[in-house]
Amino acid sequence: MGLTGNAVLILAIVLAVALFAVTVWFWPRLARRSVSAVFGRVGLLLATQVAVFVSVGLMANNSFLFYGSWADLFGQKQELGVVTDHAQGTLAAKNIVRVGTQRPDVPGGSRPALAGRIDKVVIAGRHSGIETSAYVYLPPEYFQEAYARRKFPAVVVLTGYPGTSENLIKGLAYPKTSLERVRAGRSQPMILVMLRPTLAPPRDTECVDIEGGPKTETFFADDLPRAISAGYRVGRHARNWGIIGNSTGGYCALKIGLHHPARYTASAGLSAYYKAAEDPTTGDLFHGDQGERERADLLWSLDHLPQPDSSFLVTSSRTGESNYADTRKFVAKVKRPAQVSSIVLDSGGHNFNTWRREIPATLDWMSSRLSEN
Repeated sequence: MGLTGNAVLILAIVLAVALFAVTVWFWPRLARRSVSAVFGRVGLLLATQVAVFVSVGLMANNSFLFYGSWADLFGQKQELGVVTDHAQGTLAAKNIVRVGTQRPDVPGGSRPALAGRIDKVVIAGRHSGIETSAYVYLPPEYFQEAYARRKFPAVVVLTGYPGTSENLIKGLAYPKTSLERVRAGRSQPMILVMLRPTLAPPRDTECVDIEGGPKTETFFADDLPRAISAGYRVGRHARNWGIIGNSTGGYCALKIGLHHPARYTASAGLSAYYKAAEDPTTGDLFHGDQGERERADLLWSLDHLPQPDSSFLVTSSRTGESNYADTRKFVAKVKRPAQVSSIVLDSGGHNFNTWRREIPATLDWMSSRLSEN
């Protein structure tokens, strides 16, 4: 049974209710002061508490999709292998392999020309040496005859840590929201490339090229755009590419956009922080290289490095977000030719509900800054 399946949740709830009933039923019999009665009371209370805790945890995980599978929960790497298909014209020859498709959760989802399509792909980075899975949302226009010769702008969308790519489809509903914004005339059709920034799970690499370790920055700045542009109808210029993320993904989006303006022209950080985390989940990111540590501090970069001809969007809340003060500092430090915009809510925590309130405007903002050609 899958971790996010209803069967597991129902079983956990039934077990919790059953243990509660058993505890109430047997409590009078265990009221004696004997050792066995004491251990019986402790055992029933402990079992009931654990069952309730597991039920609540499963409900929270089903709502927010912190973990997508048992392997993900226990930190077991489960990346798909890359099939090398040498037939001319296949995605595999371009360092990207489509391993499955799924329907967007919208009316008419079975018809790509009406609702688009979501491809599950595996991308092999030529320069980073990283292989990872991702989801690629193709808008309905991609399959329509009127757009057959058109290239589309692409937006990389990143989760937080330790989120899963499925969060972006189910919990944050990026494909559905993008489709709605296009139908409302607020956004142009865009290809969404959805994945998590953690390319070496369970380690949090903070989108840094680690000495002797994963070259995550190289993957996002070079390998990913090259592979997607080779496999789909996407332009290869910076003006064709944007990047969005929430939390850790937001930091990564701003970092990649700030340091690689030749690849991404627009970057949006939802509830982002502005300095690479260094804790037990990241390990030693910089190996004593103070220059790289400073470069990973976005506020330092704005003060000491040339500002790019790029656009940035940052979000926060006056109440509920810990990044509000740093977000104001980021906005104040952005100078021409760079441009900065912001979304500041009166109240909103570091959670999916807040990000769902920000995503429609973020997609509109991103669309206005990207070009199809």
